[in-house]
Amino acid sequence: MHKQPKLTRFNENVLSKYQIYNSIFMTLPFDTITKTGVLLPLFHDVCKEGFSNKKNPTEIVEAFFKTYQKNPSEKEKLNLLFKFIQYIERQVVLFDAIEDAAFPIVNNMDGVGTLRNSKEKAALENKTDALRKHLEDFKVRVVLTAHPTQFYPGNVLGIINDLTEAIENNDLLVINQLLAQLGKTPFFKKEKPSPYDEAVNLIWYLENVFYHSVSSVYDYIQSNIFNGQQVDNEVIDLGFWPGGDRDGNPFVTTEITLNVAKRLKQTILKNYYRDIRRLKRRLTFDGVEQIISELEAILFNNSVNPTENTMIPLNEFKEKLYTIRETLISKHQSLYIDEINEFINKVHIFGYHFATLDIRQDSRVHHNVFSEIVKTLQEKGSTLFPENYLDLSENEQIDILAKVEDNVDVSIFKDEMAVKTLGSIKAVKTIQQNNGEKGANRYIISNNQTAVNVMETFAMFNLCGFKHNISADIIPLFETVDDLTNAAGVMEKLYSNTVYMNHLKSRKSKQTIMLGFSDGTKDGGYLMANWSIFKAKENLTKISREYGIKVIFFDGRGGPPARGGGKTHQFYASLGPTIEDEEIQLTVQGQTISSNFGTLESSQYNIEQLLGAGISNELFSNANHIMTKSDNKIMNDLAQTSYKAYSDFKNHPKFMPYLEHMSTLKYYAKTNIGSRPSKRSKSSSLEFSDLRAIPFVGSWSQLKQNVPGFFGVGTALKKYEDTGEFDKIKAFYNGSDFFKALIGNSMMALSKSFFELTEYMADDKEFGEFWKIIHNEYLTTKRLILKLSDYDILMQSNPVGKASIDIRENIVLPLLTIQQFALRKIQELQNEETINQEELQVYEKMVMRSLFGNINASRNSA
Repeated sequence: MHKQPKLTRFNENVLSKYQIYNSIFMTLPFDTITKTGVLLPLFHDVCKEGFSNKKNPTEIVEAFFKTYQKNPSEKEKLNLLFKFIQYIERQVVLFDAIEDAAFPIVNNMDGVGTLRNSKEKAALENKTDALRKHLEDFKVRVVLTAHPTQFYPGNVLGIINDLTEAIENNDLLVINQLLAQLGKTPFFKKEKPSPYDEAVNLIWYLENVFYHSVSSVYDYIQSNIFNGQQVDNEVIDLGFWPGGDRDGNPFVTTEITLNVAKRLKQTILKNYYRDIRRLKRRLTFDGVEQIISELEAILFNNSVNPTENTMIPLNEFKEKLYTIRETLISKHQSLYIDEINEFINKVHIFGYHFATLDIRQDSRVHHNVFSEIVKTLQEKGSTLFPENYLDLSENEQIDILAKVEDNVDVSIFKDEMAVKTLGSIKAVKTIQQNNGEKGANRYIISNNQTAVNVMETFAMFNLCGFKHNISADIIPLFETVDDLTNAAGVMEKLYSNTVYMNHLKSRKSKQTIMLGFSDGTKDGGYLMANWSIFKAKENLTKISREYGIKVIFFDGRGGPPARGGGKTHQFYASLGPTIEDEEIQLTVQGQTISSNFGTLESSQYNIEQLLGAGISNELFSNANHIMTKSDNKIMNDLAQTSYKAYSDFKNHPKFMPYLEHMSTLKYYAKTNIGSRPSKRSKSSSLEFSDLRAIPFVGSWSQLKQNVPGFFGVGTALKKYEDTGEFDKIKAFYNGSDFFKALIGNSMMALSKSFFELTEYMADDKEFGEFWKIIHNEYLTTKRLILKLSDYDILMQSNPVGKASIDIRENIVLPLLTIQQFALRKIQELQNEETINQEELQVYEKMVMRSLFGNINASRNSA
């Protein structure tokens, strides 16, 4: 047990080590420019002092060159600024590695929210049997997505991994070499990755982290909670989007989907092969040695040297392992029984699929595709659809969609999107044959608005040879505030359909529904998005229970609070009995993968925290988890007031021009970090509806304004202050874990804001008043959240989280200054009669290059 306070452990094992290793790093020679490492700390001091004295970024940069350089040329200035960017990027990597290395020291691995804590708490309250019963059904599903918020290329991730290990071992020689390697390794990707490249990069985490951490958690549950007995429930599932997520990504093809599924299977078999090799060295006894050798050969042929699929069926593979276990028990005094049990558990959890490959497409694409399918089939003489099908009412279309079935030939369609969509559904069947049903058994419909959207997908499966034996879950994704409000009505229409209900019965009477935090916040603001999702979950739980359906909620969460991130386990632990909680399913992406699941310790800890949240909500729920009628009324009023403020702000005539001209929004597409386009349409004009949540939220983060994480919250709280009812809000805050979790995550967004960076915008002729609107809402929100929580500073109850943010923001302060300096230069050049294109390109490159370090430093900023 740790004796020192958590903050002390952080300061000793993270802050102090960073200062030591950073001083080494800054003295290493990486380039032809001398003294870059010496000049950067000086530039940092100039930035800090400059902003405290109300200087703008241009004045700060010019003051630095005037003070510390003797008449440098423009080229020399630019070269040095680019070198500063490179150094800062690598300082962030260094801090990441140090923080990762210190994770098990700073965090209590047996503390609140861990499985050991849950087990001991259950024993104290005589709830051990209830805990076992809950874990027989309860699951956590962690779904890795390829959404582009991770700026580290694969070779840099490798250096971070090695650097973390060297820091854990205090190996100065290796650290020095790795820092030198880091200094010479490029961060920028010259070409956009393909969806397959993205999949390979993320499979690294499955192979090197999740394979070990997930099985370790499961082993603990089996050994310590179920006393060594077999647990039929896998408890932890893994999901995977790269190669299957087609929403807005024209580069995902059926071939890529099949290749990613093949790669997932080969990778899990490779891990099994490594384990069986280790077992072979121990299980050298009669009756088991031959079986082990057979399995070794089969696994080698299908993973390390895959020529053809000769893998034995999964059940047969398991039977061989059970035979080994029984032989060890009956003939060899259970020698090495723990080792074989651990391997059996891995096969039980990961099968041949490793992670389930989810398929996703937009409902609007589906609708257009389905119209094309109907027209083409009618042209070919098919009578599956009446001639006037496209003109029928929603209910009439649903009746027809529920009944159609066929095995259509995809080659008859001329429309490319129709071929791709039907190809992806047929790929599901192929993957299930090769990897098992769990290889691909979920189809997500993004932007789902109606019951027809779901039934069109249902019909496409039945037209692709499934013929009303669909071995996949069809998952509607509700995203906008309106769609969330209408979600229960949509599902009731589906539950009322006999054919669709028969499908659900074949899926164990479970319906998975995805809810999108990212687009919900973009559409309705922070409070309204979270409250709309909470209410939607309540309504969907109620209607599903009425029809005898167990609803499973799948949360589309990004990294920051604005996209549903922040302290997610606290959010799940705060949900009360009115929301179904048999499973916790959530997406993780970008830096959230590397920061929360990047090492064995952090992965195990965060998986346990999610399990602990579900256990706590079911077994240890208290009055603070239950929303009373009064709570509902207050929360609804706060959400509506916040929504009005956010909507007015979003509809301001300067909203889109501000993002386009004063932020880094348009530079995201040039970073080559993700395979999909940065906006949905190909239109040259920038429309709000086309904006993806990641560049939208990320651009506010780059400005250090973090609007989506707080805008409207201050206005909503101020309404109660103005009417003298702030005590009512305070009582609600102290009595509701849900509201407290929301406010806590909004504090994080505020803590990462730094308006001094853009204070010069207040004097801008075009955007000055608009900037003041944002700044005033920030000041109001910060003041009233402190008043609400009785804190003196933001995140007062989480000093380690605050300390980590402060160090990271401090590291990138010079980087942000350079970014704003370059943006101002671009604006100046664009206002000139004759634009110097060569100079413009240099500053645009500077802005683009500055994105990397800032995003990586924030870890959950996009």
